[in-house]
Amino acid sequence: MAEQGKIRDRGVVIDEGFAGMQRWGLRIVIIAAAAWIIGWIIGHTWMVLYPVSLALILSTVLAPPVSWLRARKVPSGLAAAAVVLGFIGVVVGIIAILTPQVADKSGEVAAGATDGLQKIRDWVTGEPLSLSDGQITSAIEAVQDKVTSSASAISSGVFSTIGTATSVIINLVLILMLTFFFVKDGHKFLPWITTLGGARTGTHLAEVLGRSWNTLGGFIRTQSLVALIDAVIIGTGLAILGSPLAIPLAVITFFGGYIPIIGAFVSGGLAVLVTLVTNDPRDALIALIIVVAVQQLEGNVLSPWLQGKNMNLHAAVVLMSVTAGGTVFGITGAFLAVPVVATIAEILRYTNEHIDDSVSVLAPKLDSEAAETLDAD
Repeated sequence: MAEQGKIRDRGVVIDEGFAGMQRWGLRIVIIAAAAWIIGWIIGHTWMVLYPVSLALILSTVLAPPVSWLRARKVPSGLAAAAVVLGFIGVVVGIIAILTPQVADKSGEVAAGATDGLQKIRDWVTGEPLSLSDGQITSAIEAVQDKVTSSASAISSGVFSTIGTATSVIINLVLILMLTFFFVKDGHKFLPWITTLGGARTGTHLAEVLGRSWNTLGGFIRTQSLVALIDAVIIGTGLAILGSPLAIPLAVITFFGGYIPIIGAFVSGGLAVLVTLVTNDPRDALIALIIVVAVQQLEGNVLSPWLQGKNMNLHAAVVLMSVTAGGTVFGITGAFLAVPVVATIAEILRYTNEHIDDSVSVLAPKLDSEAAETLDAD
């Protein structure tokens, strides 16, 4: 009883508080230094990590059909070769059909967007709004310059972010070869990790990697389906309105769908601006209604229903990750940001599950010890 009533000195309490702050401060510094080192390594090995990342993403799409063939006694090498070659054939066919239309009209898309911005400027600075012309003109000119400078990137397609023509070919060959090996021998990787790490470490690492793979695959397949639905609906709506650039805008909408939130907003705004120039204000208003309706359908129905609990990321986290990825690594970073964050979130969930398990196992033990102490008293 004397020990329970003992009063601690204020200096001791304050000293313990500063000691705790010191420990946590040192931990934060170490974590920040580790994060900086990891970022430095990624930046200097990006030419290697880039094709590996794209090959992993592509493998999440092609692995299920390879597994289906393997389950039917088809050799892994033959199954992987058939699926990869079939995928290449489909992609080449689509590019052969769409590239002439998109490349030839990319300049028109950029010109239409800039002309649409100019029309908006004339409206807001004229009667009856009569807003200040200075800041509006500066902002619109900045957007016009950005759109115009991006016309060549639009025409060259998704591979424009890789680099020169030689780099494109090298990266394409490397990505396809890595994809072949991933889908051919990927099913052996987790058992090898389990054996290498042992029952204690290997089991946890294999489970985390398996969950991350499933999360990444689910995100890519679902996002592809959502982007396709968005592109079909918006492209069909623009075609009904008589827009001569319906197909290029639908293609841009499809690729924009891989960058959550921001991609849909930018591609939808581009479609409205181009329709304003190629058609008339009434059709542009209809196009705006279609874009808003599609985005509401995606945000409130398609993504929650198709993704389910696969991602379980707040919209603010998605937006911040896309912004950070785009700022550091450009379009490629914006595309890879959400898969990376989703993978990290899956690792944190798994860690949290084991923390909860440890606490739940420890709590009954502490309760039993407390009960024994009371009985002894």
